Amino acid sequence: MKCVVCKKGETKAGTTTITLEKNGATLIFKSVPARVCAICGEAYVAGDITARLLKTAEEAARSGIQVEIRQYNAA
Repeated sequence: MKCVVCKKGETKAGTTTITLEKNGATLIFKSVPARVCAICGEAYVAGDITARLLKTAEEAARSGIQVEIRQYNAA
């Protein structure tokens, strides 16, 4: 797909780091699968993966976690 940010690059399969903040909790997810622009580096994460990350962040905030770094696990 064509990058909507730089409008020049094509995206290819890769990974990115996502930082989410929810109710005082900060979660950093490393190695998240994404389509990444070859020119500007903009990352596009699929909707199902985004939903999973948001659910995990909400659960972490409820459990009292303030800061946590996690490796993305597809399982």
